[in-house]
Amino acid sequence: MALTLNDITTLLTTQGDKQYGGEAVSQLEHALQCAYLAECAQESDETIVAALLHDIGHLLSAGKSITLSSALISSTDSTDDLHQYIALPFIRTLFSDAVLEPIKLHVDAKKYLCAVDKSYWSTLSEASKKSLEIQGGIYSDQEALNFEASNYGQHAIRLRRYDDSAKIPGALTPALDHYLNIMHRVAI
Repeated sequence: MALTLNDITTLLTTQGDKQYGGEAVSQLEHALQCAYLAECAQESDETIVAALLHDIGHLLSAGKSITLSSALISSTDSTDDLHQYIALPFIRTLFSDAVLEPIKLHVDAKKYLCAVDKSYWSTLSEASKKSLEIQGGIYSDQEALNFEASNYGQHAIRLRRYDDSAKIPGALTPALDHYLNIMHRVAI
């Protein structure tokens, strides 16, 4: 089932108030902060939308089992919910690869950055460190090379850095409507 732009808006406004993992912000606060950081960095509209929607898979799974393409996806504290993939079948008809690929690769970017930048690990929040282990851990040298060869790897790295910084309680950002207007602009 494909989502509409209105469905995404409803999902963000009705499910976004949930806490973002073990962080001190809600899912919506995190999404808005991430999009704001991308916008402040003068990213393309597509990257701003990817930043806004990069964790929407968490909202779709919402801690319960769902079935996607004949695969059961479930979420627990000790199992990867594969959130970077969950949303893709639902939003593929709405956005180009410039939005979809950074979303898909943002977890891989964390694994990559840990492999190539030894100081990166220390910048991660405790919740992000825990999720990295659940998500398969740091990339090997070969996996890092494969990531570097991906078309949207650099976009995903930038998104990852916004993601890592978008966890500040009470941070001021533009309202959701501002980013929904950008989302409508880039929809295909």
